[in-house]
Amino acid sequence: MANIPFKERPPYAKKYNSWRIRILYSIIVGYSTFILCRQNFNIVMPALMEHFDVTKTQLGWILTTASIFYGIGKLCNGFLSDRSNARIFMVIGLICVAVVTLLSGFASSITSLGILWILNNWFQSMGWPPATRMLTYWYASKELGMKWSLGATSNQIGGAITMIVCGYLIDAYGWKAAFIIPGIIALLVSLFLFNRLRNSPSEVNLPIVEEYKECDISLDSDNLLTTQLIKIVFCNRLMWYVCFANMFIYIVRSGIIFWAPVFLCELKNITIAQAGWQVASYDILGLTGGIVAGWMSDKIFQGRRGPVGSVFMFALAFTIILFWQMPNEYEIFSIITLALVGFFVSGPQVLIGVATADFTNKQAVGTANGLSGLFGYLGAALAGVCVGWISDNLGWNGVFLFFSLSAFLGAIILSLTWNYSSRRTA
Repeated sequence: MANIPFKERPPYAKKYNSWRIRILYSIIVGYSTFILCRQNFNIVMPALMEHFDVTKTQLGWILTTASIFYGIGKLCNGFLSDRSNARIFMVIGLICVAVVTLLSGFASSITSLGILWILNNWFQSMGWPPATRMLTYWYASKELGMKWSLGATSNQIGGAITMIVCGYLIDAYGWKAAFIIPGIIALLVSLFLFNRLRNSPSEVNLPIVEEYKECDISLDSDNLLTTQLIKIVFCNRLMWYVCFANMFIYIVRSGIIFWAPVFLCELKNITIAQAGWQVASYDILGLTGGIVAGWMSDKIFQGRRGPVGSVFMFALAFTIILFWQMPNEYEIFSIITLALVGFFVSGPQVLIGVATADFTNKQAVGTANGLSGLFGYLGAALAGVCVGWISDNLGWNGVFLFFSLSAFLGAIILSLTWNYSSRRTA
């Protein structure tokens, strides 16, 4: 019987694994903190409506304008992050977010708070693009779906923490505390990120990840010209499918995040703290949705994100209808269906990000993620003022019809990428 040769691990394997784990958990902690300083506005909205005597349409204009600035910022800062040190870029962004969030706690009018919130969203756009760049430098394409989905759990972790903690802070200390405390936390976490993150393996004398994982490295040039980067991202039909699908995903995702606290407080007559716990279920189950979708796309569909994403979106449309039609007296089932909405929307949200890396390359991933983010936050902009207007004029039935149709359209567009992966692009 022939002996099977034992393949030795490279001498740097232990160090490499340690750094990969360190980068991943640092991204999760860091971006969760960005989320803490963004979604706190949503849980504060019922208190702001009472304190400043504003309508949902007026708050919707703040959400819409902030989302537009976030989307444009993601494209601009995604491009800049591809040309910068991702670690420093992310840290500077979080420091700016911390300062603006702190100042929001001292706002004396809805106008000043709105201006600060628009600034906040611009600086928020400096968070995820550099994080994705670091992920693609530390993890190879064949494992990126799962690792990206783990990194993206920061959206749900941060969201759940925000709803629970800020809901308590508002009930106990008033709405200003929901800005001041997260701002202080963000300043501390920015120091943590500066210490823990590294831009790429070369910064700690390690080889590129494709060498470590024995992957094909022929597709990624180390030095892309700006014209090449633009061609890879903007002259790529798969990227445009992803972008338009992301717009519909974010109509639903941001719409629920923006308005669920108001919806629950108005229709179910519960406190902000209670609404926070219920919306947290949306984020908690959403956390598993992203992980499951990433695992399925890697292991079952061999790196194809389209099949998983489109099936999740069809299921999302159905689940929104269930939540919409659920009688108020069935509270536990309302919570379960809201959590399932979180599960099914988080899967495609994560896969959109992975697909931008699949359909471009690591040198362009910040720009690609920024472009898809721009379209995502055009969707979020529609989820702001449009949902506020629909609710004020047509009621919540009109809102949930808008959400379910958006999910269905997103599923159709995402299905156009069904047969494509990082190993077969157009």
